[in-house]
Amino acid sequence: MLDFATYQKQAMTTAVFPGCGAGNFVYPALGLAGETGEICEKLKKAIRDEGGTISPERLALLAKELGDVLWYVATLATELGLDLDEIARGNLAKLAARKQAGRIHGSGDLR
Repeated sequence: MLDFATYQKQAMTTAVFPGCGAGNFVYPALGLAGETGEICEKLKKAIRDEGGTISPERLALLAKELGDVLWYVATLATELGLDLDEIARGNLAKLAARKQAGRIHGSGDLR
């Protein structure tokens, strides 16, 4: 079984970019934005070309792009000195608290 800590460490073994490992958070943040844009583009084309249906081929491409997003999240967290396991646990706790308080809908970080 693969956990976030292991993934985060292994992702960094394939990270090659200027300032890698020295706190260069800009490069992975820009990569994250780019990969997220690619996912949105593929979904937009599914709406335009396939009536919103996700073909098996497009689904496979989306899975690859989601993997790239995960890689950039992991490298960004590392460059910022953050632990992906802690981020995931904190996010789930935040969302559970919002749900329990009846504030899962809406906007704003401090709901």
